[in-house]
Amino acid sequence: MAQHQHILLVEDDSGLRELLQEELEAEGYSVTACGDAEQGLKLLQTSPPDLLISDLRLPGANGLSLLPALSANEIPPAVLIITAFGSVQQAVKALQAGADDFLTKPLEMDHFLLTVARLLENRRLRSEVQHYRSLLGVEQFNGIIGQSPAMAQLFHQIRQIASADGPVLVQGESGTGKELVARALHDQSNRKHGPYMVVNCGGIPSELMESEFFGHAAGAFTGARTQRAGLFQQADGGTLLLDELGEMPLTLQAKLLRVLQDGKVRPVGSDHEIQLDVRIIGATNRNLTEAVSDGSFREDLFYRLETFALQIPPLRARGDDLQRLISFFLTRFNARQQRNVKGFTDEAQLVLQRYSFPGNVRELQNAVERAATFCEGAFIEVQHLPQRILDQPEPDLTSDFTSSAQLNASSESESETGSLALKTDNSANDDAQNMPTLEAVQRQYIHQVLAATGNNKRRAADILGITRRTLYRWIE
Repeated sequence: MAQHQHILLVEDDSGLRELLQEELEAEGYSVTACGDAEQGLKLLQTSPPDLLISDLRLPGANGLSLLPALSANEIPPAVLIITAFGSVQQAVKALQAGADDFLTKPLEMDHFLLTVARLLENRRLRSEVQHYRSLLGVEQFNGIIGQSPAMAQLFHQIRQIASADGPVLVQGESGTGKELVARALHDQSNRKHGPYMVVNCGGIPSELMESEFFGHAAGAFTGARTQRAGLFQQADGGTLLLDELGEMPLTLQAKLLRVLQDGKVRPVGSDHEIQLDVRIIGATNRNLTEAVSDGSFREDLFYRLETFALQIPPLRARGDDLQRLISFFLTRFNARQQRNVKGFTDEAQLVLQRYSFPGNVRELQNAVERAATFCEGAFIEVQHLPQRILDQPEPDLTSDFTSSAQLNASSESESETGSLALKTDNSANDDAQNMPTLEAVQRQYIHQVLAATGNNKRRAADILGITRRTLYRWIE
């Protein structure tokens, strides 16, 4: 659970600083290290960590001098003070100044790492609590959660066209929230006090669709004993959402076009037209441009509906909205089920972030609720996620590694050290004087291994088949 947790280590003893950084990075933490309070203060301001580990005695100042700078953070980092001059009085002073714990040298490494994990977990819980509390007043746009640039643009477009009377075409993949957008258009318009009707064009048998839409007169067909108002009449003065518009039969598309043009409907079996004031919103996940090309959707109706067109971005294009929605759905689940699931482990969160969510927000909601239902502990783990998410292919890192290696090789080839791409051609044109030395090849290979492992010295030493002490000596 340490992949995204950042630690700032301030220790003037270079040997201990290097050892602690190595051990922390081996646990998966991201570590920034420096040797004095002045550098530490600058790093706190430029890149606030999740945990500050500081020696009590530092050149020019002590570790406690860093604590006032932490108050600038919305959620301050956890603080661990270490010193060779431990005493009860110093421990109390550190805790009173804002430290979370206090350890004395020499450090027992297992205890040190357990303390680090505990402090980071406590800070995470504080962050979760604050985040969930903020969700109680989360900023929404007519029930739509989103603060990404793509959604901000969509909200701006909704505000712009809500007061107009022309038809609106809302397009987006399945599960993106087309009905929520249609409702927002109605609620933001001058028709908000009028009726709001929804009809699923794919859920009504084609032989009944005209009667459902436009109503019928008594005796219009077998079983029509009385006159019945259609959905267009019921929505008079308000808004009618035609969901799954792309599934509407061509015969009805022609009649819908006429309604859009003159605002009149003729009930089935009636000789009279009825003038209506209805705003039509069409929603579909089909590509209507392709539907026009293949003849399954009328071109003139498409252009009439496209007077105002809105495209809802898929979830994979909404950045941090994924985390906002996860937190929102989990908070709502806890409230409804009277549970206290605190969140997702970092591993489970990473799996969700890698998943493309073809079913978009609806699929995410179902995944969160399912995972929370099967979770018996405080945090949702990877095994609680739906199988389809777990079955996603692992990201292909080969191309990234190749690019990195090629970049390093290219850089070295332009320097005096030469390149690892050694020529084995024995032609007379080869210039042996340009061949790199064994030391240069070794140095370049070490750089490439370090780059490929993300500067993880433990892994790099394992790959190179040497000890970490030897690797440090080679680096120096």
